[in-house]
Order: sequence, then C-alpha cells, then structure tokens
Amino acid sequence: MVNITPITNNAAIQPPVAQHAKDVTPNEAHSKFASNLKQAIENVNETQNTSNDMTKALANGEVDNLHEVMIASEKSSVTMQTTIEVRNKVVEAYKEIMRMQV
Repeated sequence: MVNITPITNNAAIQPPVAQHAKDVTPNEAHSKFASNLKQAIENVNETQNTSNDMTKALANGEVDNLHEVMIASEKSSVTMQTTIEVRNKVVEAYKEIMRMQV
C-alpha cells in the first residue's frame, strides 16, 4: 500500500503578488506597454530575418543542414501567426469596447 502525504505548506502555491495599479502612473504604464510591444515586434522581425538569411544560404549552397533551415522557417511562421492572432484579438476587443453604450 502506498502512503500519500497531503500538502501542508500552502505558501508554495500562492500566486505572486502583483504591483498595485495605483503604484504605477498612467505615463509609466504607457511607456512600459509601448516598450514591451516594440520589443515583441522586433523579436518577430528578427525571427523573420533569420529565416530569410538561412533560406538564402541554403539556396546558395552555404548551409548543409536542411533541418536547421526548416526549424527556423517554422519558428518564423509560428511567431508571425501568433502575432497576427494577437492583433486580431486586440482589434476585436477594441471594436467591442466601441460598441458599448455608456
């Protein structure tokens, strides 16, 4: 027979404490959001550029490993699709907010 011991320390399960909204000014929140968005778009662009460079190198015979090129291509594709879906959700949320009656 197997003994199962209960979890007695609930401190390990507690969610992290979020910073209160009143501690952050609207200007700080705006600049944080803008920098995070810019960084995310730069990462997507970097992934696209890496994929393009590796594809060109494969076409020129400079790369022997097709697997690496395909992995970079798929990463690029998934990253772009994710970005497009996030954009679509943001536009959908904006439209929903605009339809609300105040």
